[in-house]
Amino acid sequence: MKTYGLGAPRRSVRRAATHSGTRPAAAHSAYQATVPATAQPPSPPTTPEAPRTSTTPGTAAAGADLHERIVEAMISELGPRLFRSLRRSDQRARGEQYLRGLLYAEGRKSIRNLAGAVGGAGTEQSLHHFITESTWHWAPMRAALTRHVEELVQPKAWVIQSMPIQKAGEQSVGIDRRFVPELGHSVHGQHSYGLWMASEAMSAPVNWRLYLSPSWLQDQEKRRRADIPDWVEEESPGECAAATALDVLDWEVERRPVILPSRDFVSSAVLGRFHAAGVPVLARLRAMDQLRVADTAMPGYGAGPLPVADMLQHVRGLRRPVEWLDGSSGTPVVRTSLVAGIRVELPQTRRSVAGPQQWLLMGEWTNRNGPPSELWLTDLTTTSLDGLTRLAKLTRRTALDSADTGELAGLRDFAGRSFQGWHRHLTLASAAHTVAIGAGHAVSRSRAAASTSTPDEDRQQRRTG
Repeated sequence: MKTYGLGAPRRSVRRAATHSGTRPAAAHSAYQATVPATAQPPSPPTTPEAPRTSTTPGTAAAGADLHERIVEAMISELGPRLFRSLRRSDQRARGEQYLRGLLYAEGRKSIRNLAGAVGGAGTEQSLHHFITESTWHWAPMRAALTRHVEELVQPKAWVIQSMPIQKAGEQSVGIDRRFVPELGHSVHGQHSYGLWMASEAMSAPVNWRLYLSPSWLQDQEKRRRADIPDWVEEESPGECAAATALDVLDWEVERRPVILPSRDFVSSAVLGRFHAAGVPVLARLRAMDQLRVADTAMPGYGAGPLPVADMLQHVRGLRRPVEWLDGSSGTPVVRTSLVAGIRVELPQTRRSVAGPQQWLLMGEWTNRNGPPSELWLTDLTTTSLDGLTRLAKLTRRTALDSADTGELAGLRDFAGRSFQGWHRHLTLASAAHTVAIGAGHAVSRSRAAASTSTPDEDRQQRRTG
């Protein structure tokens, strides 16, 4: 039985329980021989998934051992950076225990299950206190994680992805009922937004924001019970989503284009916040959203605001094929879409002396004879349609990694009721996701290298091993 879904068998849980978390695990030479240190990040693999090969019980066990060694080496590398902001050694020890628990515990990542994987019943109380009642703030830890993920993932964009967490009851912080466009129905639970650093090969979350409705923020008793700090103020879902990315600008990392895949929070106000911060955006639109044609040579110029789907249907003749790599089905496949773009302006009641800001509206057709299947608005007006299409497809990478590795890392599993406990858990679950996805790709590269070795090389390795 897998403990984490990345090739580690049950015996890894028993071995992990011997780590007390009081100090980082020693670096392993097997990891160093196959994967460079984070200071010199590994090149993204050419394929997002591990090659499918037949294995014997002996090779499966060897693969599990390799996976565990890589995981432990990655914890040793990330841990000191991640927990440097914690002033006390006991806090750093609890932080490492919690991280290991997220990686090794089976099933739901409740504090009881985490404690059972890394220290037994006596550890449960200390981990609970560390997450829900301690005084450490998550922002410095997330800043350190962000710099680590930037080196590991080498992102091409930041993706703001919504994460509804369905829950029963009314006591968990932020519980509310809201319509989720991506699901097509309303969800009773918590509604959050995560900022993911993404490349074609992998992605990882680095920052989170929990949306709190006025019913939570205007009720002083609710705020007190959920331990919501005074500095948390009311904001719209769009403002909440935008802040997830804008907060990261203070963390000394290179700015990347921000992709907004949810039609739920795109508005002129949100786009204006990114423009004011000097951050380019690529935002998904709805067919009925309205813009103005900015190109005098295009149909619809001067006609006022028009639905974006109609606007693109008028320029169908400008479509051209663009190839992109689809890794969402497990085996990467090269696909082709028809794409066209047109210069547009946001509808404005007042125009500045300098003139309106210009944007590019891009449409994608998967059915040549149908309406556009995807509609995107961007201020990256000098980027090619090929480049914009490939950026937009990074949303498929984050959706896949969130549903696979992120779920297993416990991103949705916090069962407590406090606002600060939720943020601390999400911070460490994001770190666990980073370790897991980095280890998975390292194992994939090791297997790919082994599968390409010649019989003579195999015999030589056995003699020298």
